[in-house]
Amino acid sequence: MYEVKLKNSDEKVIIDEKVHKYLTTDSKMKKLDIINRLRRHSSGCAVFQKTKPTKDGSFKIETYYLHKLVAEKFKKADRSKVKNLVGTVNGNKLDCRIDNVEWRSRSTASRKRKSSSSAGYTGVYKENHRYRAVISKDRRSMHIGMFATAEEAAMAYNKISRELYGDEGKINIIRKGD
Repeated sequence: MYEVKLKNSDEKVIIDEKVHKYLTTDSKMKKLDIINRLRRHSSGCAVFQKTKPTKDGSFKIETYYLHKLVAEKFKKADRSKVKNLVGTVNGNKLDCRIDNVEWRSRSTASRKRKSSSSAGYTGVYKENHRYRAVISKDRRSMHIGMFATAEEAAMAYNKISRELYGDEGKINIIRKGD
C-alpha cells in the first residue's frame, strides 16, 4: 500500500502496488507525471488536471479522476451497460486501491451518496419531535415508520435497505453515544 500526498491538501490518496507501478512505469502516465501531480478535487476525489490550448486560443482543462483511471485499467471487465459509473466500496474517495474501486449503476451510485438530511442519516427526517424513516423503491417513496430517535430510524432504514438492495444498498453508520 502507498500513500501519496496531494499537491493542494495535507490529505493523502491510498493506492496499491499495482496502481503505483502503473502510474510510475506506463509511458503515458509517466510522461504526465500523474503520481506527483495529484490534487484533491472539490468533489473529494483525487484528480490530475491538465490545461490544453484550443484552436480558438482559449484553454480547456482535462480532468483525470484517479478512481476512474484505476477502474478503467484494472476492472474493465466489470463494466457493463448498466454499471458504468465508478465509486469506492468503503465511501472514502481517496482510497483508490483496486479492491476498493467498483463499477456501479446510476441507482446504486445514488443510494451510496452521502446524506444531506439534517437528521444526519440517509432516509431519516425529523417531524416535530419524532423521526420518520423513508426509503425509495422503483422511484416510489416507502414509509418505514416513526421513531423516537434519529438512530432508531436509521437502524430501521438500514434493515429495509439490506432487504431491498443487499450489498448495493446504502447503510447508515450509526453514531455511538448519541
